[in-house]
Amino acid sequence: MSRVLLIEDHQTVRDGLQLALTRQGHTVDAVATGEQGLVRVHEGASDVVVLDLMLPGIDGFEVCRRIRALGDLPIIMLTARNDDMDVVAGLEAGADDYVVKPVQARVLEARIRAVLRRTGGETRRAGGAPAGVEQHGALTIDRAALVVSRGGMPVGLAPTELRLLLELSRTPGQVLSRQQLLEAVWEHGYLGDSRLVDACVQRLRAKIEDDSSAPVFVQTVRGFGYRFGPL
Repeated sequence: MSRVLLIEDHQTVRDGLQLALTRQGHTVDAVATGEQGLVRVHEGASDVVVLDLMLPGIDGFEVCRRIRALGDLPIIMLTARNDDMDVVAGLEAGADDYVVKPVQARVLEARIRAVLRRTGGETRRAGGAPAGVEQHGALTIDRAALVVSRGGMPVGLAPTELRLLLELSRTPGQVLSRQQLLEAVWEHGYLGDSRLVDACVQRLRAKIEDDSSAPVFVQTVRGFGYRFGPL
């Protein structure tokens, strides 16, 4: 099925998740430190990373940032607490999704399947069929090739950032709630949890806007959600 890189320092948790995911058909490479995980990432043999935030040595936040700087390998982070600060910091570091400990193997496996569906090279993403090349001011979106450029220069987007942009830009000017975006982009509910959306919007704006504090393309509609411009 898929090649999972599990970075988890707690041996009991690591062994349990490795066994459960292997039984589900995944190939699991399990390591105990961020340093070991980064070596595996550089070897390029993983489809998705499951990353504990609380690691000895290089912590999970820094590992996440380094992985994201290398490319668009999907990252699911494990956090020991449903702590707003930990979750937001992890998402801002570039994680695509998160699961709170104690981890239920079936929940983690479902998240892995979802993120792999979103990043598996599909030409149909975020709903809707490919619609060729679209020009939105300085921003160019090629839905068929899944390429985004700004002012003629390619923009490197992580898979979740790309899906969010594709979903918003399908209907310029239309306001989409955070819950609508959660269901369309992340493919699960997380009812009431807007942190995934807000953190992803922040990362996306940093890449496509001249001034992320005064966004032109991804605009906030207070009390409702987000819409795509320019209008």
